[in-house]
Amino acid sequence: MNLLLVVFPCLVAAVAAAPQFTRPNLPDRPFIAIVRDDRQDLGNGAFNYVFEAANGIRESRVGNPGSKGQSNMQGAYRFPLDDGTFAEVRYVADESGFRAESPLIPTPHPLPAHAVEQIRVAEEQRRRGIQF
Repeated sequence: MNLLLVVFPCLVAAVAAAPQFTRPNLPDRPFIAIVRDDRQDLGNGAFNYVFEAANGIRESRVGNPGSKGQSNMQGAYRFPLDDGTFAEVRYVADESGFRAESPLIPTPHPLPAHAVEQIRVAEEQRRRGIQF
């Protein structure tokens, strides 16, 4: 009987603490269906992956083993913006690092002509061995 008095409250506490698998009521965050989730692992470090949601979010990635033990990957992802358009980013990650391309990524302003000329002169002077 004493064992039952200890075990039963523990079971009740475990059931009460278990995660709830019902979706909370979030009126401002609608449920988004997953329309595609394809994954392939070739077992040697190579893989490919495509994920797409009903609201237009999409990611695709292809990976292969790199020469220095890393995973070389290339892919793209996109997501909807508030104005109804989509932001898209294409990327490559390999021995040279991570490089992303997108019209939404800010780029530096071009250098003025006089600065470009100064850099050219400095490089020429370095080639000729001139030091200051």
